[in-house]
Amino acid sequence: MTTASIGTKTKRKPGSLLRGIISVRRVLQAAVGALLYLAVVQWQVGLLWVILAGSALGLVLGKFFCRWMCPMGAIMELVLGAGDEHGRRRSFYNYFKVGCPIAWAGGALNRLSLFRVKVGEPNRCIDCGKCDKACYIAEFAPEHSLFRTDLKNPSLAFSCSRCLNCVKACPTGALTLGVGPAAAASRLRR
Repeated sequence: MTTASIGTKTKRKPGSLLRGIISVRRVLQAAVGALLYLAVVQWQVGLLWVILAGSALGLVLGKFFCRWMCPMGAIMELVLGAGDEHGRRRSFYNYFKVGCPIAWAGGALNRLSLFRVKVGEPNRCIDCGKCDKACYIAEFAPEHSLFRTDLKNPSLAFSCSRCLNCVKACPTGALTLGVGPAAAASRLRR
């Protein structure tokens, strides 16, 4: 470390911590999935408790459980991951609409959840559309867009599994997973 670098403040790119977490999502999903498996099989935690806890998590994070914690979600991602990109994204869109009881509860709670994908700093959004290209909801449901203010916010849709690929794709760090207003928010910004 040089003398010139001591005392200088390193400015981090907006959303770099969240992007770092997103980049290790599958590792986190596998680890939590393994713990859930152990909880149910080894430690005899009732499956009903897992369903209730996963559903309650929907109040805070929406349909977060499927893509970040569920062992079956991890297996489904591996199975659905085969084939071309368009077919894979179509499979994710359809799978996360059907899902399991936790997915149903989480999807229904996407509109009410405390956290949602939103523009953290509207002046950073350059309307490039990269977020919509990364979002399987925006791809298959044309009435949804992350950057167009006249369309619905995909993170409020039942099918959104909060994979946060849209946040990761945003080149300016404008998108974030943040606290948003309950049910009334149908768009990212007005």
